[in-house]
Amino acid sequence: MPLSTAVSLVRTAHPGPAAAVTVLTLVIAVGMDANPGTVMVLGIAVLSGQLVVGWTNDLLDRTRDQVAGRTDKPLATGRISRTAVRRAVGMASATCVVASLLCGLAAGLLHLALVGAALAYNAGLKSTVWSWLPYALAFGGLPVVVSLASDPAQIPPLWMVVAGALFGIAAHLLNVMPDLAADAATGVRGLPHRLGARTIRIIAALILVAASATVFLGTGNSASVGHRVLLGAVLILAALTVRAPNRMPFYAAIAVAGANGVMLLLE
Repeated sequence: MPLSTAVSLVRTAHPGPAAAVTVLTLVIAVGMDANPGTVMVLGIAVLSGQLVVGWTNDLLDRTRDQVAGRTDKPLATGRISRTAVRRAVGMASATCVVASLLCGLAAGLLHLALVGAALAYNAGLKSTVWSWLPYALAFGGLPVVVSLASDPAQIPPLWMVVAGALFGIAAHLLNVMPDLAADAATGVRGLPHRLGARTIRIIAALILVAASATVFLGTGNSASVGHRVLLGAVLILAALTVRAPNRMPFYAAIAVAGANGVMLLLE
């Protein structure tokens, strides 16, 4: 494969979010004391699923991205062909199915269902008021997948699911925010587009604080100095989402998720 094609494939896969979700999965798995083999297979399953979601997103949005003049999208500019991306989707899909089922039947089927929800978002749900739902399901369901992969008879505490769902909603709002104008020009009108950029910032910051407070209290270590320091860092990062420019609020949300992952490791 030519280097230019490989680079374009990586860019088309939405590498930032894909890497963030994969690392978050690994952190949760380590926090749940999953064995190294399970951690590795979970990482492969989640990363391949994220690649499928990222590549199909740009395949389905190719025409919209061309209309919006998105020069940062290799498919829209012709730097990579649809055939190459479709082949990559096929290989990643097969890897995702196999790796997911190797995590156990319950964990595997749930993970595949969460990937399906993300694909539903790509296919049109993102243009509706329910655009937040696949994110809430995916992030809320992630701890359940990890728990079932570690022990099929065990599910995580409810607070982990609630915190994950809240993180997912905040991530959705902040991820879409920089593209509001381009999306509006091509007929995409999900929940963030109905709220507007200023409202998104405020709501997302409040959701991130609520999610972090849920983790902080859920771990049962609120007296720990480490947990209090991390919560303080979260508050600062949440404040950044209100005023930081461009995509910085989304990266701040990723950092918040990372801080909360560390809280789990310190539990």
